[in-house]
Parts: sequence; C-alpha cells; structure tokens
Amino acid sequence: MLNSLEASPTPVPVSQGFSVEADRKRLSATALKAFRRLMTQWDLTSQQAAALLGVSLSTWERLKPETVSKTLSQDQMTRISVLTGIYKALHLLFVDAMADRWPSLENTGPLFDRRSPIAAMIEGGIPHMLEVRRYLDAVRGGN
Repeated sequence: MLNSLEASPTPVPVSQGFSVEADRKRLSATALKAFRRLMTQWDLTSQQAAALLGVSLSTWERLKPETVSKTLSQDQMTRISVLTGIYKALHLLFVDAMADRWPSLENTGPLFDRRSPIAAMIEGGIPHMLEVRRYLDAVRGGN
C-alpha cells in the first residue's frame, strides 16, 4: 500500500529555459515584439537597442522591422526576458511616465555610478541586467 505522499505526487514546476531550440523558435517572435515595444517605450536609439540585445547595429537593423521573424539565441532570449522583467517592475513601482524615463536617467545608486541604468546594463551585460532586475524587485518590496 502506498503512503499518502506516494499516492498523490505533486508536480514539480519546470522552469522555462532557452536552451532548447524548439522553445526559442516558438517564443522568438513574441520576444522580438516585446523587445521592439520596450525600445519604443524607453525611446532608445538603435545603437542602444543593439547593445542591450547583444548584437551588432546591422543585425539589429535587420531584426527591427515588425515583419522579420528569426529564432533568437539563448543569450538574446535571456536578455529580452530580463529587460521585460525590468519594464514590468518599473511599471509596478511608478504610476506615471517615470517608469519609461527611469532607465535613461542618470542614477547615483551604487549599481549605476552616475550612469543611466541603460548605460550600466550595456556595459555590464546580462549579469548587470539581472542586478538591476533584483534591485527594482527589492525597491518595490518583491522577492
């Protein structure tokens, strides 16, 4: 006879990763759409968008049109995922246009050293993007 733990196993949540190409292929169009919208909301230059996505300016210019669909790399999907989380955290933290202006404003916090969050994330790549995400979550009282 099975004990109660064995009789009703709790499903283990599976975290979404981007290592499987089929998953990236399925999610890339939506991710690119979100990234394009985010870049517009944050009023970023093509150079800034390319740097945040970790691609050359010419690659970004090819990805920029709404009609373009391409399977993104694991790195690119991770970058978009983190930036989308930052966008969401900012819109939970601020109820006005400051949510979209904040990433471009000079910041004296230790993560930014008088740079804008955008400049700091471009320089620091994914590790710094993750730090900004954690910082915003902490400021708003999240995890």
